[in-house]
Amino acid sequence: MRLTAHTDYALRILLHAALVERDGGGLLSIADVAADHGIPRNNAMKVVNQLAQAGLLATVRGRSGGFRLGREAETITLGEVVRLTEPCIQLADCDGCILKSHCGLTGMLHQATQAFLRTLDQQTLAMAARTSRLPQRVIAAE
Repeated sequence: MRLTAHTDYALRILLHAALVERDGGGLLSIADVAADHGIPRNNAMKVVNQLAQAGLLATVRGRSGGFRLGREAETITLGEVVRLTEPCIQLADCDGCILKSHCGLTGMLHQATQAFLRTLDQQTLAMAARTSRLPQRVIAAE
């Protein structure tokens, strides 16, 4: 299984926000985070907007605005983020298959997907932040 770039960006942005918060930092700017991670600014803006609408990020408008975590990192599971950002979490396109109604793979693939999501549901953003750190060049820029 491969997650979409949108989900990858969401996980990176959330982890970045969690690391800054853990280290006592303040608001982040979309432009800075996009540049730090090599994410196109428009894509980062869409991701931040989606995460803010879901309450995972809090945004502050205005000249000195930006964003930060909207909830404690301990309460944000990776499974929640993947479900929010992935348009389809199917391992195969069973809907377009002629074997759909009598296929032995369908149940197996569904079980594998559920196991994947259960594992991510047990992992929090705080857990990921414990063993992560921002590069020195990013810390110096903030």
